Amino acid sequence: MYQKGRAWIELNMKNLASNLKQLKSLLPENCSVMPAVKANAYGHGAALIGKALQNMGVRDFCVASVGEAVELREAGITGQILILGYTSPQEFSELIRYDLTQTAVDFSHAKQMQAYGRPLTVHVGVDTGMHRLGERSENIGKISRIWEFENLKITGVFSHLCVSDGISDGERACTYRQIEKFDSVIRKLKEKGITGFKTHIQGSYGILNYPELRYDYVRPGIALCGVLSSPGDKTAADVHLKPVLSLKARIACVKQLHRGETAGYGQAYTAEKEMKTAAVSIGYADGIPRELSNRGMVLVNGRRAPVIGRICMDQLLIDVTDIPCVSPGDEAVLIGKCQDEQITVSEFAHMAGTISNEILSRLGSRLGRKVISDAGQVSDK
Repeated sequence: MYQKGRAWIELNMKNLASNLKQLKSLLPENCSVMPAVKANAYGHGAALIGKALQNMGVRDFCVASVGEAVELREAGITGQILILGYTSPQEFSELIRYDLTQTAVDFSHAKQMQAYGRPLTVHVGVDTGMHRLGERSENIGKISRIWEFENLKITGVFSHLCVSDGISDGERACTYRQIEKFDSVIRKLKEKGITGFKTHIQGSYGILNYPELRYDYVRPGIALCGVLSSPGDKTAADVHLKPVLSLKARIACVKQLHRGETAGYGQAYTAEKEMKTAAVSIGYADGIPRELSNRGMVLVNGRRAPVIGRICMDQLLIDVTDIPCVSPGDEAVLIGKCQDEQITVSEFAHMAGTISNEILSRLGSRLGRKVISDAGQVSDK
């Protein structure tokens, strides 16, 4: 058993490869996967996941910010890196220095990049209904004028689907309206003689629920991680995604809690009987939501142990009264498998009243990342 670390993440790259293969099987032959490795690759570790995917043949990536893109470059990622979010003029020099592709988040942003006076590679964002970033799809005049900016090398046009995770009639109708708006922009640009760009609109759920679409790129994020956002999510595609990440921590001590005694900050838990408790070396500074205080679950020796009391910055308490042979140094599994039991990240998120994406992206920087080899061995990274 791996004996290092107070709290850590384990990454199963074999599962990552399986997820990539399954997603690619849904795509048209000439469609490229452009993984979204923003937010530290959804908490998995951007450099680790990026290099693994590059070794699997992926050549295009997308992130949220210049800083995230620079991290990938410095880790050895050599392909296209698209920044999906806003970059200020003060950081335009980084786009050139690291050979990055920047999103024009609207017409005025494109003007700022043109005014910089040096060539920049750009994808144009189109707002088809998310009403977040992108020039509104009906503003075809402004969108087409971006091609008049001589300093911008425009290699892509894209949009975001806002309810592609939903399968109700209303949600599907909304998604198809967005697709039609996007297709209309592409069609009108080509009618104006504007060509030579690639297109993309699908994230994870866009792939899983609308695999029939035919664009040049897709941007999977959470699906590559092998999980869905919520435990009840349904998808049109028949895939069997495998979780890449497990979250584990070490039990620090085991002690008795007598009837009537309280545990933790604020005396938030009172023992109603004689109990055996364990302190686990992980807390909200590591990304464990305080909302799981007195309601979360942890796996120990293949059994579920309830979280008791308030989750602290560095520790949490669990009830191990009914679990035999619990000792300091034992592993506690917060996300993942332990013998025949499992807590998925979507279940974990549901207990906290949120979604998998948030839980994963908030996992703390002091958690070590450890890669599991095909032989089952664990190595520090």
